[in-house]
Amino acid sequence: MGTIEFLNEKTNNYAPEIGIILGSGLGELADEYCDIAIPYSEIPDFIKSTVKGHKGRLVFAKINGKRVVMMQGRNHYYEGHSMQEITYPVKVMKKLGVKTLILTNAAGAVNESFKPSDLMLITDHINNMGANPLFGANDETLGERFPDMSEIYKKKLIELAEGCADKLGIKLQKGVYFANSGPSYETPAEIRMARILGADAVGMSTVPEAIVANYCKLDVLGISCISNAASGVGSAALSHEEVIDVTNQSKAKFKNLIKAIVQAL
Repeated sequence: MGTIEFLNEKTNNYAPEIGIILGSGLGELADEYCDIAIPYSEIPDFIKSTVKGHKGRLVFAKINGKRVVMMQGRNHYYEGHSMQEITYPVKVMKKLGVKTLILTNAAGAVNESFKPSDLMLITDHINNMGANPLFGANDETLGERFPDMSEIYKKKLIELAEGCADKLGIKLQKGVYFANSGPSYETPAEIRMARILGADAVGMSTVPEAIVANYCKLDVLGISCISNAASGVGSAALSHEEVIDVTNQSKAKFKNLIKAIVQAL
């Protein structure tokens, strides 16, 4: 049985309209709202998440009356998977009926005015991962060979998110997300390079999914939780434990913002 047939049978053709990929430490939303939860290990052609802070479940739920499918944890290029494998769930969401994809992550601050626990709307990205998920044979049923990338992160969704944040009294940052392959954190010299190139935050995910979502004609909104100062910006050594701790501190405003955005879509 293929992935789509399996999921439609398991969910009784749930037909979600919004997809959300929950990054490190941000998976609690899928615990709060959960009608059906399916471990990745049970889904045909899905790969199992191995990173701490990622439960590895596909969760179907209604949030403020909208049918949503959430990835409670993602897979990463640095785990040894191919770009095609880590972006496969985005193609699945498209075929399930998703029209809008909200991408979230924990990221290090490159912009020195950003503070840990800030939320940043992604306005654009720089792919420094050394690979592209569209490499290889093209699937004409999903998208065209040479997709336009001039507005991956939709301005209308950024404006909608800003309006929701204003109503909630949440201050948002905006900026460019710089994606590296990982799993090692960046050196101070690499962070200086990223800043010169126009980056505001740096991480190890999101960009492959955003590229494929845009290719599939999904409307994309990206939100980074600033979890730490990047290498050379702060004085402390970087750790994944710090990332989880800070995202835990900001999860309440993150959840409230996501719920308001879903309701407004």
